[in-house]
Amino acid sequence: MSTKTKSPIGQRTVIGFDFGKKYIGVAVGQEITGSATPLGSVKAVDGIPHWDNLSKFLKEWQPDFIVIGLPLNMDGSEQQLTLDAKKFGNRVHGRFGIPVEFQDERLTTADAKEQLFARGGFKNLKKDNIDAESARLIIESYFEQQYN
Repeated sequence: MSTKTKSPIGQRTVIGFDFGKKYIGVAVGQEITGSATPLGSVKAVDGIPHWDNLSKFLKEWQPDFIVIGLPLNMDGSEQQLTLDAKKFGNRVHGRFGIPVEFQDERLTTADAKEQLFARGGFKNLKKDNIDAESARLIIESYFEQQYN
């Protein structure tokens, strides 16, 4: 799908997904700054996204790789949603041929809500905002883990 040449490590663009059964949050990150920006969300039916909507983000941003949040239990063990997120990652990779990485996403939703509330109060706590903010946090925690 991507026609651009691979960007050097440290300068890559990444799309992050916060996987959910009904909505998948989307953010874009830049490795060079170690930061990410929330973009929105894609509706899903039982974890299967509206592929056309998801592909629009990939076409627009041409990511070098994708980071998908891995919803683990607090003790680090897997749950059904963890397996569903992995299946989603495999489908995305199979469909678009873009490398996929997974990132532990424990507490990102609580973190996202806290940060959104701090920036705009209750009106900021819309589902779309929370999912996209969670995707942003997933990318940034991935970058932090790479650099430490």
